[in-house]
Order: sequence, then structure tokens, then C-alpha cells
Amino acid sequence: MDQGLAFMILPFLPASNLFFPVGFVIAERVLYMPSMGFCILVGYGFHLLSERWSRKMTWCCLGVLLLTHSIKTYNRNGDWESEYSIFMSGLKVNQRNAKLFNNVGHALESEGRFEEALQFFHKAVSVQEDDVGAHINVGRTYNHLKMFKEAEQAYLKAKSLLPKAKPGESYQARIAPNHLNVFLNLANLISKNATRLEEADLLYRQAISMRSDYTQAYINRGDILIKLNRTKEAQEVYERALLYDSTNPDIYYNLGVVFLEQGKASQALAYLDKALEFDPEHEQALLNSAILLQELGRPELRKIARERLLKLLAKDETNERVHFNLGMLAMDDRNTDEAENWFRRAVHLKQDFRSALFNLALLLADDHRPLEAAPFLNQLVKYHPDHIKGLILLGDIYINNIKDLDAAENCYKRILQLDPINIQGLHNLCVVYVERGKLLQAQDCLSHAHELAPGEEYIGRHLQIVQTRINRLRQSPDGSREKEIAFADYDPQEFGGTAGRTFSSDNVELPPLDKSIVNSNSEQPSGQAELPNDSADAAFYNDNKKKTVLPHQQLEQQAVPVPADDDPVFLESENTNNLQSFAATVGDSIAHDSSRRGDGVSSNGKLAPAAVHRDGEVPSMKRVDASHPSDGSLHNAHSAQHLHRPKAIGQDLDDPSSGMS
Repeated sequence: MDQGLAFMILPFLPASNLFFPVGFVIAERVLYMPSMGFCILVGYGFHLLSERWSRKMTWCCLGVLLLTHSIKTYNRNGDWESEYSIFMSGLKVNQRNAKLFNNVGHALESEGRFEEALQFFHKAVSVQEDDVGAHINVGRTYNHLKMFKEAEQAYLKAKSLLPKAKPGESYQARIAPNHLNVFLNLANLISKNATRLEEADLLYRQAISMRSDYTQAYINRGDILIKLNRTKEAQEVYERALLYDSTNPDIYYNLGVVFLEQGKASQALAYLDKALEFDPEHEQALLNSAILLQELGRPELRKIARERLLKLLAKDETNERVHFNLGMLAMDDRNTDEAENWFRRAVHLKQDFRSALFNLALLLADDHRPLEAAPFLNQLVKYHPDHIKGLILLGDIYINNIKDLDAAENCYKRILQLDPINIQGLHNLCVVYVERGKLLQAQDCLSHAHELAPGEEYIGRHLQIVQTRINRLRQSPDGSREKEIAFADYDPQEFGGTAGRTFSSDNVELPPLDKSIVNSNSEQPSGQAELPNDSADAAFYNDNKKKTVLPHQQLEQQAVPVPADDDPVFLESENTNNLQSFAATVGDSIAHDSSRRGDGVSSNGKLAPAAVHRDGEVPSMKRVDASHPSDGSLHNAHSAQHLHRPKAIGQDLDDPSSGMS
């Protein structure tokens, strides 16, 4: 008996809260050894009863005991059905324990029920106001609910509850390591405001000063330093983090980001490969290294890139960016059928996928299927009404194929609303006026374009041709329909001029007509079309069958030379605020349609809209933030797959100490 009592009582005393608080309530896991003592007592009691009572009565008592405990066990199994149910059962027993409320909140949070979780976290704060973890949980939940002001207040409250350093005393030894998460979560939050990056950097430095091996703080601080364009410091921060965690693939991945920011592609690729060495399944490294390998342009590297993308596809067939980049690889291999298939899958998975929509439309248009391209372009401008290249291509199709000048005019006017000095959009609007026969309006339009871009030779030539036509009509008898349309009134302020103003050709420098590719000084592609010269004038205005002019994805053999000093090609990323210029010229990445002369003149002498180029996607090096959930899985933000400054993931860290361990 004494042995049974000892087994039952002594192991339970440390967890009983009788002598000192231990921070958690009674639970099954602290009753294992006391249960052994209880079983010994039951056996001893059965022996005593069997000596005093009849054997039948003794067995009946034992049966009742087993039956009642079996029923209790059955009922208890229902409490263990889920985390939520087990912690709610604890609240039925004890309403004054903050950890129970925190754990119920965690269970609801894991199910995405943030509003309900917030109520329990607030209750935990009311039960124990100095619980740092509870305030962290409140802030994190507010962040999930996009209530950033309230989240910041909660984090600041948690930070204010941390113990203050005393002279001559180690701060690191007096603060719970998990409470340092408040610095990371608060910094992640305020770093969403680009004007507060220095504040975020200060918070990370404070966390590092309290715990020198705090790898997560190093990783997140590196992200902030890159946003501040202090890539050298970011590199040093990541290299220091490697001293404490030399096998962390995220750190190698982020170093790859740094070297990409510095324009060192080969070193960046080496670090991405190093990340894959430690974690062959690292999804971000697989995807972005594949895109970088593709951009290097070597066939043997494209094979490796394809293998990595297919590996990602086997893991997750719903990743639209994997489909898109497989399509880009197929385009590089000139396999347009396969590329079309991949692009269509990407668009199916994400209807507003900017780059996939544009490249699919451009592929179809280049394959002489403009009517199939038009719906995708309309879908593109529906979700991205500021996509200028898409509007240019759509306007081209409206003019050349659908014969809807009103819709084309709307496209080009939309471009000019977005960018009033866009020469492509302005020139193509002039094309519409010429197509309508509104020569006076076309003259002012071209005059305005020439004032904006005096170095564009084709505009001067086009203006001269329109003026020649106007002068010819002035000398013709009145009353003709052509003359009436040509001199129709219009808004004189449209191009900042006066209706019917004369534009002296003496004010326009008219270079000689040549057939070399026109180099534009603007960022826009220079594939403009020419108005016909006088000898082709009548044919131009009488011909209503304009030939479709579409750009090629890849350079074909052409008779026209490609100047070595062509402007770099700007590959458009999904985020239009991040355009990066790769060291590629027009000559090695894009070609003009064979029906268009090098200077932009269509082979049939027709005025045609400007050329557009494909959207390329280059590695997006979204750095891996240290903000991982408690289960250790890697959380990504929107995974934009382009070479631009990555956005912080911003996933707040949990504080395990705020719940039942």
C-alpha cells in the first residue's frame, strides 16, 4: 500500500501547482506514473476485499470500477478528436488559465478562423495582462485580418512588457528566446511601408544584439538591406548568418538573390545550386534557378532548367508559373505548339496571369491567328488595364483583322491616358486618323508626335506624306466626300494646337528614305510602320486590305542588318513596377515580321501599327524570409517569378511559449 501511495503522490507533486506554479494545468501526460500507483492500490484493495467479502461481491465491485472508468475513457476520447476540442475541454475545468485560451486560439487560427481566434487571444490577455506571447498572438491575428494599425499596437504592447536591461546584467539571459519573435513580427509589419525600412532594420539589429545566433533576424535583416539598396551589407549579414547555420538552404538562396541584385548571375546561380545541395526540394531555388538557366541562353542549360521545372510540376501541378516558364523554354526551343499548350494551362490556372496572357496572345498573333489572340488580349486588359504592350497589339488586331477603327482608337487613347508621351500609341492613333481619311487631324497628330520625338525619322516622313496629300486635296474641286472628311472639324486642343493649322515642312527635318532598322532613343520598341511615299499614295488610300504585321518571338534570317547598338530589350515582369534590362539586344532576342522592312515600313507600302515584343520572365528572386510557421514549413508570398527586388514574406512567427507545450 505504501508503495502504491508513493507512486501515486510523489510523481504528481511537482506538477500539482501546490508548492509553486508550473505554468500549466493538470493533464494526462503528468499522470502516467501516478496511474501506476493507482493501479497498485486497486490491486491491493481487491486483495483486502476478497479476504473480507464474498468472492462474487469483490468481482462485482471491480467490474463496476472498470465499467465506470471505461465510460469515462470513451467520453474523454471525444475530447481528443481535435486540438480545438481538447483545449475547449480544459476551459470547462479552468477559466483562469491564459495558456488554454491561447491554445484554443491557435487551433482556430490553424483552421483559418481568425476572427474567432482573436476573441480567445483577447481573453488570454484579459486573464494575464503581462503575457507577452498572448499580445504577440493578438498582433499576428490582426495582421492576418489586414488590420495593420491594431497589429502594430499589439506588438508594441508585447515589446513594452519585455524585461528591461539593468546595468551590469546580461539582457540575453533574462529574456525568453521565443519572446524575441516580437521584434521580427513588428519589423515585418512596418517594413510593408517603404518609408519605415530603417525602423525595421533597427528592430532586427536589436534582436541580434540580444541573441547573436538569431538566424531568422539575420535573414530578415538582409531582406531589408536589399530593399535599401545596401546589397554589400546584406551580403555580409547573410555570410555572418552562415557562421551560425552553415547548412541552411534559405541563406544560400538569399545570397543568390544578393548577387543577382549586384548583376553577378554566375555567382548567383552557384549559390542557388548550393541551396539545392542542402535541400534538393527547395521550391524557390528550383524555380528561380531554372529561370536563370533559361535566361543564360545555352541549350544545354535549358535542358537542366526543364528538368527542374518538371520536378516542380510533379510536386504541384497547380503552380501556374511553372507552366508559364515551361512555355518560355519551349519558345526558346522554337516549339510553338508546346509553348501554346503551357501558356494555355497557365492562364487556365490563373485567369489574370499577366505575362502568360500577353505571351499567349502574341504567340497566336504571330502564328497568323489574331482572332484567337483577341479574347486573351481583352482578358489581359480587363485585369491589367495599364498593359501598354497588350493595348498596342490589341489595337493592331482591331485595325488589321477585325476592321474596328473605333475600338482601335479607344486602345490608343487609353495608352495616351497612361503615358501621354508614348510615341507608339500616339503614332498608331495617327494611323487610325489616316485610315478614317481625317488628314487634317492626322497632320496635327503627327506634328505632335514629331515634337515629342524629333529623332524618329519615320514620323517626319509620314508627316510629309500626309501634308502632300492635304495640299493635293486643297487644289481639288470642292464638294468631294474625300475632301469633306479630310478637313472635318475636330477638337483643336487634342494635340495642343489649332484646328487646320498649317505645318511648314521647313520646320521638319526630313532625312532620306533608307531601309535600315530604326533605332529609337525611347524605351519603346522602334518597330513603327511607314506611310507610303508619293508613288504609292493612291494605292495606299484605296487599298482596304491591310496586311497584318506581327512581331516574331525569335530572330529569323533577314536581309536587313541589325545595328550593334540597339537598345536593350526590356523583358516585362508580372509586376510592371519592376522592369529589368538584360544584356540582350534586339538582334539576339526579337525579330521583325518578314513583311515589315527594317525601318518599320510594311512590304506593301501600308501604314501599320507599331510592333510589340514578348513578355519575358526572369528569375524572381523573392528572398526567403525567416518567418516560418511553427511546423517548420516554408511559407511563400505571392511567388512572382521575375528578376526584381523580392518582397518580404511577412509571415509572423508564433510564440510557442504562449500555449500549452
